[in-house]
Amino acid sequence: MLLDETSFTTTARPAGPEREAAFDQMLDVLRERRQEFADQHYVPRDFIDLLKKAGIYRASTPARFGGEPQPPAEFMRQIERISAVDPATGWVASFGSALTYFAALPEESQAAIYSRGVDIAFAGGMFPMVEARRVEGGWVADGTWFFASGCRGADLLGIGLKGDASAKGRPLTALIRPEDAEIIDNWDVAGMKSTGSHNVRVTDLFIPEEFTFIRGGEPTVDEPVTRYPALPYAAQVLAVTTLGAGRGALDYVREVGAGTSSVTGGAAKGQRPVYRLGLARAEADLRGARAFFYGTTEQVWEKAVAAEEITEKDRALLRLAASHAAQAGRRAVLAAFDLAGTGAIFQGHPLQHFLQDGLVPAQHAMLQENTFEAAGAMLLGREPGIPSFP
Repeated sequence: MLLDETSFTTTARPAGPEREAAFDQMLDVLRERRQEFADQHYVPRDFIDLLKKAGIYRASTPARFGGEPQPPAEFMRQIERISAVDPATGWVASFGSALTYFAALPEESQAAIYSRGVDIAFAGGMFPMVEARRVEGGWVADGTWFFASGCRGADLLGIGLKGDASAKGRPLTALIRPEDAEIIDNWDVAGMKSTGSHNVRVTDLFIPEEFTFIRGGEPTVDEPVTRYPALPYAAQVLAVTTLGAGRGALDYVREVGAGTSSVTGGAAKGQRPVYRLGLARAEADLRGARAFFYGTTEQVWEKAVAAEEITEKDRALLRLAASHAAQAGRRAVLAAFDLAGTGAIFQGHPLQHFLQDGLVPAQHAMLQENTFEAAGAMLLGREPGIPSFP
C-alpha cells in the first residue's frame, strides 16, 4: 500500500536566516556538482535533501497540514535563481510546486500523506494515459509512462490513467511508491540531461481509489495556494527555468564583455558595437518577458488570496506569459551564444549547459507555439482548440 513503511524524514530548516543559509549552501553545492548531475543524467537524492532543507518541497503543502505555502511568484523566483546556475536542476526543483495537484485528493488522503512529512518530492509520468482495470476499492494498472522528471529522487510517483467522463480528457493521476515501479533508464538527450526524465513501468499494480485524483481537478482543501490554477502553474514553473537559463547566459557574456582585451589581441568584446547592441537587446527582451510573467502571476495570486473568481481569461494570460517567457529565455540564451563567438562551441564552455538546457522548455507540450494560438483564441472568446488548456 502507498503509505506502508513510508515517511518523509528530511525537513526544511526553520524559516528565516537558517533557511536562507540552506538555500545559499545548496546553490554553492550545485555550482560544484552540476556537471556530475549532467553526466549521470539525474539529480541524486542527497541533493534533493538539500532542496528540501531550503524549503523547496513544502512550498505547495497546504498550511492546514503543516506546510508553508509560498506565493507562486516567490517560489518561482527561487526556481529562477537555481536555474541561473543549472537549468536542469531548476526543472527538477520546480516540481516542489506539484503538490498543488494533491489538493484534488480526498481530504482524508491528503491528511494521511502529510502525516508522514510535509517535504515531499513528487515526480509524475502522466502520459500516455493507460486504460487501467477497475476493481473493488481501486484500480489495477499495467503500463509504461514517459518523461518522469526527477523520478530517481522522488518520494512519491504519479502515473496517468484514463478516467471516466468526469475527467473531461484530463489524466486520472494515481499515486504509487517508487519501490513499486521500475525505472527504465532511457534518458539519452542533448539538453536537460540532469532531469532524469526516464520512463517508469508498473505491472499489475493495485492502486487504492483514495490515492487517485484528476490532474488539475477541483481542490478539496480551500487555501490561496489551492485556488491558484494548477495547470497554468505547472506550465509556469517549467517556463521559469528558461528565464533562469537566459539570466545565467547573459550574466556570463556581460562579465566577459567587461574584460579589457580579446584572445586575438583586438578590442575587448565589450568595446565592439555589435556586442553592446546584442547584449542590450537581449536584456530588454528577457526583462520584458519576465515583467509580464511575474506581473500576471501576482495579479492572479491577489485574486486567489481574496477568494475572488479566477476567470478563463486570467488562466489564458498565465499560459500566454509562460509560453512567452520560455521563448524569450531561449532567445536570450541564443543571443549570448552568438555574442560569445567561436569559443562557445566547445563542450566545456560555460555557456554550453545554458544553451543545451535553455532550448528545451519551449519544446514542452505546455509551452509550444500552438499555446500562443490557443491563448489568442481564448482572448477572443473562442475555444482554445487543444486539450487541458488553459
